Amino acid sequence: MANILIINGHQKTPFATGRLNRTLATEMKKYFTQKGHKVKTTAVEKGYDIGQEQKKFLWADTIIFQYPAYWFGAPAKLKQYIQDVYAYGIFYQTADKPYGQGGLLGGKTYMLSTTWNAPKEAFGSKLPTLDKALVSMHQAQSFVGLKALPSFSCHNVVKNPQVDEYLSDLQRHLKKVFG
Repeated sequence: MANILIINGHQKTPFATGRLNRTLATEMKKYFTQKGHKVKTTAVEKGYDIGQEQKKFLWADTIIFQYPAYWFGAPAKLKQYIQDVYAYGIFYQTADKPYGQGGLLGGKTYMLSTTWNAPKEAFGSKLPTLDKALVSMHQAQSFVGLKALPSFSCHNVVKNPQVDEYLSDLQRHLKKVFG
């Protein structure tokens, strides 16, 4: 069985309280626990201890980032979390390797699970593909040696939320990616 770390990177705004991101993170934890995996979680907005978070990454086989996309990127608090936790000598080391190839977390995987107010149809037509829109997050994980798993996303989450559909889609995605 695998060790799974789920990071809820939601950042509260006046129009988004984080309920959907909490629900998705909770459903993932439930799924993995029922499958016999060990799960640890972090809710960035509630605060964190840097040393404990680093230990969670070293413990985990897979890291899942659950967060809303704000202006095609991660919320500021999630970016700060990465800045705080991803330490030289623990996550990466570049002294004797070309820039971006000194990741120390090789053998581990990650998955991005994001919520968007943009409609799904906009990606690949009016907007870049989903993963191209998330390129900075993918690059940060690659830099530390993590290997990407297929991303998951929910769309129209403010304009036209379909929570039951999102949860069904999440279950299908987790079964497809993790078995």
